[in-house]
Amino acid sequence: MRASGGTPTSAPADVEVGAAWRDAPCPVLVVGRDGRVVGINAAARLLLPEAAPGQALSDRAPSWLADAHRRHTDAGPPDELSGLGRLGDFRGPGSGDLGGPGDLGLPEDLGEPAAHAAGLIGDRFYEAHPSRSTGGTVVWWLIDDDRRLAETALHNARERSALLAEISSTLLSTLNVPRCAEVAARMAAEHLAEAAVLIAPSQGRRHPLTLARRGGPVVQVTRRVDPADVPGLAEALRGFPPVPARWIDPGDLPDWVIPPDFTGRVGSVIVTPLPGHGVPAGALVLLRSATDRAFSPDEEVFSRLFAARAGAALSAARMYTEQASVTATLMRELLPPALHGVHGVEYAGYYRAAKDQEQVGGDFYDVHPSADPSGETLVVLGDVAGKGLEAAVLTGKIRNTLHALLPLAADHERVLNLLNGALLSSHHTRFATIVLASVRRRGDRVRLRLTGAGHPRPLILRADGSVEAAPTYGTLVGALPTVTARTVETELAPGETCVLYTDGVTEARGGPLGDDLFGEHRLEQALAGCAGMPAEAVVERVQMLASQWVGAGRHDDMATVAVSAARTAPPSFAPADGGDSREGDE
Repeated sequence: MRASGGTPTSAPADVEVGAAWRDAPCPVLVVGRDGRVVGINAAARLLLPEAAPGQALSDRAPSWLADAHRRHTDAGPPDELSGLGRLGDFRGPGSGDLGGPGDLGLPEDLGEPAAHAAGLIGDRFYEAHPSRSTGGTVVWWLIDDDRRLAETALHNARERSALLAEISSTLLSTLNVPRCAEVAARMAAEHLAEAAVLIAPSQGRRHPLTLARRGGPVVQVTRRVDPADVPGLAEALRGFPPVPARWIDPGDLPDWVIPPDFTGRVGSVIVTPLPGHGVPAGALVLLRSATDRAFSPDEEVFSRLFAARAGAALSAARMYTEQASVTATLMRELLPPALHGVHGVEYAGYYRAAKDQEQVGGDFYDVHPSADPSGETLVVLGDVAGKGLEAAVLTGKIRNTLHALLPLAADHERVLNLLNGALLSSHHTRFATIVLASVRRRGDRVRLRLTGAGHPRPLILRADGSVEAAPTYGTLVGALPTVTARTVETELAPGETCVLYTDGVTEARGGPLGDDLFGEHRLEQALAGCAGMPAEAVVERVQMLASQWVGAGRHDDMATVAVSAARTAPPSFAPADGGDSREGDE
């Protein structure tokens, strides 16, 4: 027997397998009963460069192959084996037959057949098919199982796709930014690494950090940190591509990037950006201990896929939070204010939008108290043509304009004409109906000046339960070049109420047949039963009856404001007719 360089070494004379194994296209090992290599061809030398004739197979080949040879030789001579197909019966890497030895360029006289083994050599999967000779020597034909590799790759790809789908579904299930960051960090620690740290964009000089360890709690803190302390982190926070994991020295990591309960030394690190919608959503740091294997290139690619989904979810959550904050701020300005008593006069208001899922619409009201308790308080109630957000935007402009015109509130018609000019000069094509009420307490009574512009007439509820309609009228605001209106004055005795309302109340359709108008008559009847009630109770009564009349049917925006003279008068801040300032009667 001789061996030189890459030249195949011949088997001894008693190995009756012919010489074809030397030139076989697949790796071939000839192994004796004692487990030592007898011969090896060129393809096998490339696959197992440390294997050589005379060496123990267990020292130079994978353990699964050495174990298979030991089981094979312990099974006894060839005639004791049964139920084993010949090499021509083995299934190949694909779906078809491997064929006989001659199909692979292998010798036909391989001796008795035997069972095959399979396992990894390096990063590829091989099937080892044994063939016995008369001297007990076994020839192992190593067939690269491409099918098994493809199946393994497909299985891994399916697992990762399913994991990414689960990750996306879980991350997108919340629009709360801290909760989304917590879920992202926990899932990264569970599926990608032993620990994960999510660094959010800076808030001033501080960064929100979310730290997670596999099987441990998630910790969220905000700290003043320097991203430059972690290689590639500053770039990742700006959205630049990640630095390869092999370029990062785990020993350079600062303490703040390692979760408190992370034990052992960090052995491998990935730093990857979290892409967002237009701007980066942060960065993700993945950690593995020195006792675990390092991150592979495939795992680095998968971490970027995970980061893309986490970044999209975080960005969506931040965008929703910002939009919700803006919406809440605007809503506070568009919603009617909460009313209460001012300068000895009771005020109450109620608003219901046309659609229950909406908060704002085309109806509005405001109460503008005077700086001096002896002055007039201006009450405004209006109705813009249309419903929903577009009508609400115009109500906001009308309310702001009227607020700017408060110094001129003594002249209602002038205020209405100035507002009319502002609406006609704007890009809006909607008009509005408005009623103004200037309110002043005089002793135990309340004096009112009422001016309507295309609006339903205010109703006065007297102490005896009678209801009067104030005879004020006028033209629409925002429809004609000028507004003409009639102003009337009236007084409220203690316990009496003036009710301002929009046509959404009287034009509410419902009732037994579902298509009858609530109407002014039913409204007056409802008010008659409220004699002596405080302003808040009157408003609640009107809105309750109107809502019951409508039921689940469609309706317009509804707004109601009640102005009541309190039964117990506070100290008077202005002289009564022909008299000095005095205490009001108890």
